[in-house]
Amino acid sequence: MEGLRLALSWLTVLPVSGPATVDRRTAGAAIRWAPVPGLLLGGLAAGVLHGLTWVGAPPLVAALLVLAATAMATRGMHLDGLADTADGLGCYGPPERALAVMRDGAAGPFAVVTLLLVLGLQAGALAQLATQPERWPAVLIAALAGRWAFTWCCRRGVPAARPDGLGALVAGTQSWLVGVLGAVLLGAAAVVAVPARPWQGPLAVAVAAALVLLLSAHTRRRFGGVTGDVLGAAAELAGTAVLVVTACGPP
Repeated sequence: MEGLRLALSWLTVLPVSGPATVDRRTAGAAIRWAPVPGLLLGGLAAGVLHGLTWVGAPPLVAALLVLAATAMATRGMHLDGLADTADGLGCYGPPERALAVMRDGAAGPFAVVTLLLVLGLQAGALAQLATQPERWPAVLIAALAGRWAFTWCCRRGVPAARPDGLGALVAGTQSWLVGVLGAVLLGAAAVVAVPARPWQGPLAVAVAAALVLLLSAHTRRRFGGVTGDVLGAAAELAGTAVLVVTACGPP
């Protein structure tokens, strides 16, 4: 259970104390447990969206407040990873320069544009889902997809880009089978995301998986491996894909 405790303490603001010592074994277990915090965060997002819509809040206002709530619940960690990854991919030079830019922490133009685009897509999709309560399970699927993305980014054969940091702890700790099985189970669960079109939820998961695969392959070439920032970027990318795809189409 140390892996679950670590996952909760890493990925949420819940007052859960992690293990006194974190090694690769415990960190790898935390990556496998990541869907549990995802389920909690998805439940929070769906609950806030439902509650605000029920009291008459405009859909876009409800969507923006959901994004604010989830950002606070995760300490903005995944958004920070997305921003740093965007700046790293956008800079010129060897991998060492890209990693230095990511470690700097300052938000450059690529980070700002990427955050605006991703948050705008998420807000628009959530606003659409707020008007169609039968699709609210899609919010849960999106949160789970974001945490499943960790498993694929940390699969065996992908090294850490740095000798220290989160990437060094979790790189190569997950088997391909765990990643594939997680995607299959998530796709099966996504059948309920859009009840009128049972194929749309699995399609959303497939799109999310394809984008995570591309991101993982590209960041491995560009940075030399995985970092903690890449995990955050993968989570935001996968979650956004599921929200956008499930929000499309007539009721």
